[in-house]
Amino acid sequence: MQADRILLGAAVTLAVGLGAFWTGMSVGQEKKADTRVYELRTYTTLPGLLPALNKRFADHTMKLFEKHGMRNEMYWIPTDDARKDNTLIYVISHENPEAAEQNWKAFQADPDWIKVRDASEVDGKILAKAPERVFMRLTDYSPGK
Repeated sequence: MQADRILLGAAVTLAVGLGAFWTGMSVGQEKKADTRVYELRTYTTLPGLLPALNKRFADHTMKLFEKHGMRNEMYWIPTDDARKDNTLIYVISHENPEAAEQNWKAFQADPDWIKVRDASEVDGKILAKAPERVFMRLTDYSPGK
């Protein structure tokens, strides 16, 4: 009888623990609302300068984004003929909309960024126009949620 109670208690404890594990929460924790904001950015370079932009991102910009609270999510080069040689599209994310604003201000004022930007543009600007951007949030049905 005592062994049955111990076995039952162990089974209940295991079930509760597995349930908490599968939901991604510890016992006693509530799931927090997701306030993360994603930022889709599209850069169009002047002819022949996409390699220079890619080098700047790979060697410096991505690290500086992380330094200023921006998470690097994904980076793409389009495959269509019209944009494959002059366009970089990427997504970064921020803790929340307010953090996005603060992160960009800190990044743009960072002496390391200014030095990198100026060095990469010593022969002229890389971008043909200002970057395009869209702020987004995940839907409730997004696989990434």
